[in-house]
Amino acid sequence: MLGRNDIGAVMKTVETVMVEENDGAPRIDRWLRRRYPHLTQGQVEKLLRTGQVRVDGARVKAADRVSAGQIVRIPPVPDAAPRPPIGSLTPKDADFIRSLVIHKDNDVIVLNKPHGIAVQGGANTLRHIDGMLEGLRFDAEKKPKLVHRLDRDTSGCLVLARHPRAAAALGEAFRDRDTDKIYWAIVVGSPRPKVGELRSWMRKAPACTMRTAK
Repeated sequence: MLGRNDIGAVMKTVETVMVEENDGAPRIDRWLRRRYPHLTQGQVEKLLRTGQVRVDGARVKAADRVSAGQIVRIPPVPDAAPRPPIGSLTPKDADFIRSLVIHKDNDVIVLNKPHGIAVQGGANTLRHIDGMLEGLRFDAEKKPKLVHRLDRDTSGCLVLARHPRAAAALGEAFRDRDTDKIYWAIVVGSPRPKVGELRSWMRKAPACTMRTAK
């Protein structure tokens, strides 16, 4: 049973949910957190520890992995709060983020990120790409997910994953350097020789910060 301090109405029926191909092969606790992001890790672990969540009829531990085709029994859990419309984006920001799309399929979305806008927010950064991703949900159940970053002053291709399986595959490709990144830079003068490798420190100058990645 969930704790008495749990907030929200409780779903009254037991669900049986099939793990989908696009879910990949995540740990059961992470699969549950994706499906019910309003649950805390402690709530999820208690549901697993007490046997209320079962996979193909068997008890599982938080670290056990699930795969496509398995059936998960889910007990009554607190309902999620109503989802705000289109991530509370202004029409201007929704139009802006969609205007950046240069490729979209069932697995990925590619944006042509302009320089001057951050990919993620910070203490003094309120407007950023991550905060507008709700506008790129389209027909998917969830908004796309960042799998790599570009600096604020770097323009170029920013790849987003549309589901967990794509996020895992893309994350692995970037982490293992199976994906090549090409950066173009504007330089003062003509380097000699024209082909070679530069090894030196880089200094960021206020008037010369624009770079392009693809």
